[in-house]
Amino acid sequence: MRMPAKIFLALIAVTLGSLLMHYGGRWRWTGERVPSDDSAPCSHPAGGGKAKRTNVTFLKTHKTAGSTVQNILFRFAERNGLTVALPKQQCGHHFCYPNPFSANFVHPHTLPPNIVGNHLRFNAGELHRVVPADARYVTILREPAAMFESLFTYYSQHCQTFRRVPGGSLGAFLEQPLRYYRPQDKNSNYARNTLTHDLGGDKDRPAADAAYARAFTAQVERVFSLVMIAEHFDESLVLLRRLLSWDADDLVYVKLNMRTPASKRRLTPDLAGKVRAWNWIDAHLYDHFNGSLWRQLAALGSACVARELRLLRAAQERLLQSCFGGRRPLRSSAGKIRNKDLRPWQPSAQVGILGYDLPRNLSRPSSSRELCLKVVMPEIQYTKILLHSQSARYRHNHRH
Repeated sequence: MRMPAKIFLALIAVTLGSLLMHYGGRWRWTGERVPSDDSAPCSHPAGGGKAKRTNVTFLKTHKTAGSTVQNILFRFAERNGLTVALPKQQCGHHFCYPNPFSANFVHPHTLPPNIVGNHLRFNAGELHRVVPADARYVTILREPAAMFESLFTYYSQHCQTFRRVPGGSLGAFLEQPLRYYRPQDKNSNYARNTLTHDLGGDKDRPAADAAYARAFTAQVERVFSLVMIAEHFDESLVLLRRLLSWDADDLVYVKLNMRTPASKRRLTPDLAGKVRAWNWIDAHLYDHFNGSLWRQLAALGSACVARELRLLRAAQERLLQSCFGGRRPLRSSAGKIRNKDLRPWQPSAQVGILGYDLPRNLSRPSSSRELCLKVVMPEIQYTKILLHSQSARYRHNHRH
């Protein structure tokens, strides 16, 4: 007896559905099986299939793990013969921060750049004069309470507002911040809504102006292709890798510019709430973009994110094996680091900053040793080395 056409078609549909469920979507309509190992692409391939993007403008915010991202970008630029925009010497190692960025702050030997990664205060018009039109804009945020505790400690001797507080007490400051804070003070940008200031916004907007926070957040979202979150650094790197089509090996890192445990203060929930109330625009930014990060990851799918994290962590293990014999690099206080090129800057005697020293018995080819040095090199030294090498290249190219 012949099967009715409708029943036959229904059976076909059920069979196809079962196959798709069984193989987890690992079939293409051509009938070709997609490999199930880590070489399988997610919905939008990252690395390998597409040309790597080489024009990246990274807004390095303060006390947010920005130094670690910057180091990744610097090493990528060196490996690929790219140009990094660097500050004129009178600006130091940042672009005359806290002034709004100006194209005049860029050293002429580092123009036109592919990569921007040193501290600056965002100024879209001036940046557009310098960076390529197809540059991808990236930044990173950190939970405001943890970030402000770090700022308060790190800049305790450099920010006039913090120096007014008796005994350097964070609690005393947060009880009456307006007793100590002056918008016109030197380095007042570290004392309120520092993320907002770095991103070019008005740090002193009154807390009643919720419309400003929403409008400013929308503006940041229009400009930046990716806003990373420090507390979810590896997951942020998954999105960065896919945005730039880089390889996992391009994103290996060790954490830089960390404080010693003795230099950290524990925040109670009450103090954390007061920090968020004082830095209310920063809190709005963080909450919005933390949610955005997880929505983007959810859109990729948990299997894809897990695969990407495996790739990144495998690359990390290869780095650790090559540079540190497979062990985690040992952090040391600056005074104990033998190589001056690896000693981090200490903001004051009250704050201890950790750095790294390479193992004494490191016997690697010079190219491998160079990578190991650069991956643990602090920002100030790396900026100087890059400026020296790029100036030499500039003079060579303009000799005639």
